[in-house]
Amino acid sequence: MTNPPPAAGASSGDLVKELTGLRGQVLGISESIIATTDGLLVAADTADVQPESLAALSAASLALGKRSAAEVGLGSLREVVTRCNGGYSVVLAVGEQALLVILGDEGLDLAALRREAPAVVERLGGLLA
Repeated sequence: MTNPPPAAGASSGDLVKELTGLRGQVLGISESIIATTDGLLVAADTADVQPESLAALSAASLALGKRSAAEVGLGSLREVVTRCNGGYSVVLAVGEQALLVILGDEGLDLAALRREAPAVVERLGGLLA
């Protein structure tokens, strides 16, 4: 588990607690991070990925998703989901300045993630404010 410095106003422990709590609530989550929208790592619950690289790539993915959503006129972006042979990467906006990345295996319960994520994103937004 990686514990980088927390954002202003939030303790790293509180942020990681939210990440591990979500992993406990949703079947199939293997790793997660919180990053700024410019790609800087804030907190991580990871073992196998490079969290700094994931933060940077996910920020780019979120920006592209937001731009695509604006271009097609279907409303504001809710999530960016990348499905791979071995699982999923899900990127969620946390306010205007941060993002949450969830990595999951092929068994990731997307319905449960979509049910649980809004409350987690709201709590993370409060912690990061």
